[in-house]
Amino acid sequence: MSTTQAGDAVGDGEAGAVLGDDEEIDAATVRVYQLRVTHPTDLVSQLAARAGLDREQVSQAEKKLSQLGLLQRSPSGGWVAISPESAAEALLAPLERDILQQRIAMAATREQLHALSGDYLEARSMRSAKSSIEVVEGIENVRAVIDDLGRTCTTSLDSMQPGGGVTDAAVRAAAPLDMELLSRGITMRSLFQHSARRHRNTVQYVERLTTAGGSVRSTGTLPSRMLIYDRDCVVLPLDPLDTAAGAAIVRDPSVLSFLCQVFEQCWEDGRDFVEPDVAAPDTEPVGVEREVLLLMATGRTNDDIALRLGVSQRSVSRTVAQLMARLGATNRFQAGVRAAELGWLTVQDPAEA
Repeated sequence: MSTTQAGDAVGDGEAGAVLGDDEEIDAATVRVYQLRVTHPTDLVSQLAARAGLDREQVSQAEKKLSQLGLLQRSPSGGWVAISPESAAEALLAPLERDILQQRIAMAATREQLHALSGDYLEARSMRSAKSSIEVVEGIENVRAVIDDLGRTCTTSLDSMQPGGGVTDAAVRAAAPLDMELLSRGITMRSLFQHSARRHRNTVQYVERLTTAGGSVRSTGTLPSRMLIYDRDCVVLPLDPLDTAAGAAIVRDPSVLSFLCQVFEQCWEDGRDFVEPDVAAPDTEPVGVEREVLLLMATGRTNDDIALRLGVSQRSVSRTVAQLMARLGATNRFQAGVRAAELGWLTVQDPAEA
């Protein structure tokens, strides 16, 4: 309640104002209050002369003091000054009663909500039953489910994040949850595509993860966005092109086993996220360069390669030009022959990579 909400009968001494955070009792008002203590029957003109103020200033000061309960009208005329302690008690008592009632209501509401804990856990255990695939629609509902899964995660979180990088909004949403999981000792493995290495926000996000104890790799292609909690629940987007549409929560053992195998295969094929993409001019290509070379050798166009690797067509064109220059080739056929002669097209053993 502000000072504009004073009682209607200010002249009768009814208190109704509370000072706001940016308000204070000015020096003129304090002076008028002091003089009213010693001269309760003075007229406004007399008090103004004593205070060195004009009549309007005195009237405004008396109005404020009356609103605060520091002045009350005397039955015989004039004003009676009230001690600050008594005025505070009278002014703030109703507010304190309101606060007490609100606290009682809050406690009752909290007790009622906590009473639902057993029902929630029972329902959650039913939702977590095996042989189930649950569909959750809407981005807010998906976030609520992910938050719940994160809070109840006990051992591990594996994730696939295809595309060229993580958006700022996604980083802001995910980072606090990831840091909390890692602080609880949860094992966290994250997979990105090679193209994410050139996305500054993603690189910074990965640095935070690895510093906190997470493991991060990148690979050429990823089949889908995926979150695997404790290896007994997988979250997949309903629409890979529109993750806000909803998600499928998979707990069916056979489907879950297959998705975990997919992740493990991609993880084995991946390389450490901080590994450089481009090798020295006289060494075998690795990372994105190797992915581009292998796809070139199969006859893929630059557009096809860009689509499969999740990078720009310009980036692929630049990489192809660099490879051909290193191989001393004037066309893709010559580049393929030269790369085969050098053994660059052989399938690498992950243990030797």
